[in-house]
Amino acid sequence: MAATIYHERQMRELCALHALNNLFQAKGTFSKALLDEICKQLSPHEWINPHRSVLGLGNYDINVIIVALQKKKCEAIWFDKRKDPACIDTSKIIGFILNVPTDYKIGFIALPLKRRHWIAVRRIGDQYYNLDSKLDSPVCLGNEATMLSYLRTQLESNDKELFLVVQNEVEKSQSWLKEGNSN
Repeated sequence: MAATIYHERQMRELCALHALNNLFQAKGTFSKALLDEICKQLSPHEWINPHRSVLGLGNYDINVIIVALQKKKCEAIWFDKRKDPACIDTSKIIGFILNVPTDYKIGFIALPLKRRHWIAVRRIGDQYYNLDSKLDSPVCLGNEATMLSYLRTQLESNDKELFLVVQNEVEKSQSWLKEGNSN
């Protein structure tokens, strides 16, 4: 029996929200209201909140994602792209969040705005899936070796970042890193 996969599709500028819900495989794990509240907590006295879009439509930054993950007793670990993803002990990882550049378009016209997009990748059953909210449906990346190859390819680009999502204990013990890969 194939595993059921939860996949939120892109709405407005809510890719961080979709990435989090896709990562945890459940609708409503996080809400726009909760992420907006986190923005207010991070910058309570700012008229224009620096952790989301000016209009408050989303486009949340990594600080909001980190606090949201902490509410689930998880941490986001920035992955040093100078390392090979093969050093990751994937058995200790809940999932991965990629931050990638994206074009901002109105219809077919690309605007010269620098935008970022959040994408969740995680194992479901015995396969890894790209749960990008811009996709019509999840894309199977395959087994661990093919998923690591996918991450390796993504990290070849200087403008992409990878975050490992782990339980608090895994972050504290650094056990997400395979033995012998501490440098």
